[in-house]
Amino acid sequence: MTKKATLTIGKDSWDFPVKSGTAGPDVVDVSTLYKDTEKFTLDPGFTSTASCESEITYIDGDKGVLLYRGYPIDQVAEHGDFLETCYLLLYGHLPTKSQKKDFDSRVTYHTMIHEQMTKLYSGFRRDAHPMAIMVGVVGALSAFYHDSTDINDERQRMIASLRMIAKMPTIAAMAYKYSIGQPLVYPLNSLDYSSNFLNMCFAVPCEDYKANPVLSRAMDRIFILHADHEQNASTSTVRLAGSSGANPFACIAAGIACLWGPAHGGANEAALAMLAEIGSVERIPEFIARAKDKNDPFRLMGFGHRVYKNYDPRAKIMQQTTHEVLNELGIKDDPLLDVALELERIALTDEYFIEKRLYPNIDFYSGITLNALGFPTTMFTVLFAVARTVGWIAQWKEMIEDPLQRIGRPRQLYTGASERNYVPISLRK
Repeated sequence: MTKKATLTIGKDSWDFPVKSGTAGPDVVDVSTLYKDTEKFTLDPGFTSTASCESEITYIDGDKGVLLYRGYPIDQVAEHGDFLETCYLLLYGHLPTKSQKKDFDSRVTYHTMIHEQMTKLYSGFRRDAHPMAIMVGVVGALSAFYHDSTDINDERQRMIASLRMIAKMPTIAAMAYKYSIGQPLVYPLNSLDYSSNFLNMCFAVPCEDYKANPVLSRAMDRIFILHADHEQNASTSTVRLAGSSGANPFACIAAGIACLWGPAHGGANEAALAMLAEIGSVERIPEFIARAKDKNDPFRLMGFGHRVYKNYDPRAKIMQQTTHEVLNELGIKDDPLLDVALELERIALTDEYFIEKRLYPNIDFYSGITLNALGFPTTMFTVLFAVARTVGWIAQWKEMIEDPLQRIGRPRQLYTGASERNYVPISLRK
């Protein structure tokens, strides 16, 4: 029997179908609501609205569950690598050994960017935020790769997807190099994805650089953990831009712009800034007291999550990775780290934090890790964009291939002035 929901307004009633997914709550299909009732729903932030059907990522915030195509995030991060995760998100299944080798090769083939694109960087100020550079350079990809902008061609869609996954680390690393005044480093096809990225960021012409495998693995895990996260703000932005028929490069540039916000991708940068503000372990009680004070605007960054009402499943893996990196680098006497570790201890044992479920989230641990790897805070969100690119692309492809998808057009509850007559300027008082 088909489930239905009944809406009653006064003496009138209407039935709407209730749909069920493979997991998660049922949804009331109100797509015909306006046609049937001449009414809209009001849902600021769309927190109670499903904008699409998707087979890519599933989150259960209450239970602390994150699945990529049905696979738990801890299993994917523990046993796979980032390019395997990319394949999984794009194609819907784990690759065989031969499929993985072929996919890795195809991505590696596209790591270079058009040489003329390197000249774009010199048009930015040296102190420009790397995210500003990313938005501009990624948006410009469509001006250089005309053969992969036809969204109605399945082959071109895949070529564009591979190009962005492959070129994003190169674009990001060049943004970093430009910001610190060092020569741009070109990709090396002999290196794996994450080692190649670290090499492009930290190698210099005057001496050899060899990526530490422990650090490369940490970078790879960071990429995996940030690869996709359902219909978040930036993913919704990519889908909304794509619904108009915009080319894929423009859509991803829009996603990067949205990700830049401190409430989204900038959260790990904000978490590290908070640690610097606290400064020392001795000052922690003062800031803990402020965090508990409802009248104090101070908030602990990197704790709790809008979606996860339990422990962020990504944070468990990131916590382990953080300690692996710190041990490998031998970092012990770091005031910032001391503050972070004490805050972590308090959050996991203090009744206030436990009761409110304010556990350390992925932004807390990734900020510490990226800082230990040698990245400035301005690069944190850039690295998030490198990782999330595959999720954006997978979501964009799914949307383009969905026959039910239409151009996004949210409605509004208008509260402005009612109709009034225009008054000539000479008569206005």
